[in-house]
Amino acid sequence: MDVNGRDLELIGALSGGLALQANPFAALGQSIGMDEAEVLARLQDLRDRGVIRRLGVIVRHHELGYRANAMVVWDIPDEKVSEIGKILGAAPEVTLCYRRPRRLPDWPYNLFTMIHGRDRLSVERALAAMAEREGVAHYPRHVLFSLRRFKQCGARYGRAMAAE
Repeated sequence: MDVNGRDLELIGALSGGLALQANPFAALGQSIGMDEAEVLARLQDLRDRGVIRRLGVIVRHHELGYRANAMVVWDIPDEKVSEIGKILGAAPEVTLCYRRPRRLPDWPYNLFTMIHGRDRLSVERALAAMAEREGVAHYPRHVLFSLRRFKQCGARYGRAMAAE
């Protein structure tokens, strides 16, 4: 894929995040000498060409008062994991849902869902209600609460990409 220097500059600036303000793309453009229209046009072009797929948000849950974070691992029959994954991925309680291979004999889990709450009890209640509502309460699962918090950041790109 052909990506020019200005596109790389935009991608590098974007990797630092968007300003929390009314016109974040205008502020982003101003930082690298582009107007808002050019930023939006270049981002659309990069997306159309498959250079970027999406823009995502990193939410710092702890700062929002969500102190309990649970990875719920599920042992779902392989022939049902795609179907159940779509169901749980769409559930409002779930912020992240993905499939991973089992690591038998010690790790039978193949579906991972993340649930955040203000405390452990609220997460446990939300999980129980969701499992019942979505018809998955009978599947084996294990709840893994976070004990430590690590810094989250998105991918970082910059001018070094131009040399590749």
